[in-house]
Amino acid sequence: MQTETDKLAPGGGSLMIAWQLKGKRALLVGGGEVGASRIGHLLGADAHITLLCPEKGLHPTTKDYIAKYPNRIAYYDRRFTGPAELHKMDIVLTAIDSPATSREIVDLCRQAKIPVNAADIPELCDFYFGAHIRDGPLQIMISSNGNGPRISALMKEKVQASLEGYEGLALSKIGQLRAELKERVPEIGGPLGRKRMKWMSKICNEWPLIDFTLLDSAMIQKLLDEGWEKDRVPTFAEVCSKPRPLGVEDSSKEHRFGSSLLIPIAHFVAGAALMAAVILARQR
Repeated sequence: MQTETDKLAPGGGSLMIAWQLKGKRALLVGGGEVGASRIGHLLGADAHITLLCPEKGLHPTTKDYIAKYPNRIAYYDRRFTGPAELHKMDIVLTAIDSPATSREIVDLCRQAKIPVNAADIPELCDFYFGAHIRDGPLQIMISSNGNGPRISALMKEKVQASLEGYEGLALSKIGQLRAELKERVPEIGGPLGRKRMKWMSKICNEWPLIDFTLLDSAMIQKLLDEGWEKDRVPTFAEVCSKPRPLGVEDSSKEHRFGSSLLIPIAHFVAGAALMAAVILARQR
């Protein structure tokens, strides 16, 4: 019988985590096209950005970000000048055309123990950006670990096409339900905490994802009264007086989300892996 340790993937990968940067200080060196992309990611994570770049090197999108977010982006019209730039920084990113300067900055970050990303130099990076999909609280990242960024981009397109378009809203409503349940049962760990997690997992498994998009405050309270308090999972009809959207099956039927998304992704991953193998074979 296969155990969890038997399923352990070989090394060479990255630790995939959701890094919380809210209120943290990020230094970005370079404001060109790649820098503009980095700014978008950092703003989406609620970081405070210090941007170093000569004005003539700013991409139009970067200029737009600087104008629209003056309280989030501190812009300085100059190049990186030395170790003092790293003072009180929590994360550093370089997006410049000079590998030598990027290496210098990376070395300084290593000495200061600050995580750093050097654009287009994967061997110097403490972390990668990968290809991202964002829909409200839903974030999906696809990484090739520096081996094939274009393959990651292709996989992103396929995954995005497999989404229905309401997943972010559904997750927001699930988050509201979870928060209301934690108000009733604030215990962390212990029997009640485990029961709460189990009940949330059960309702997420049994309700089609689209049903959650219709929840409002009154329905959430009714769901908790009829579900959590009675240790059961009510049907959608028991909780919601609104008609279910056309084409959505009853909650007791197979969950549509998994079948509609995972199969296309699995097929594409197999195709992408084959494509990557062909590309690598041609390079040898």
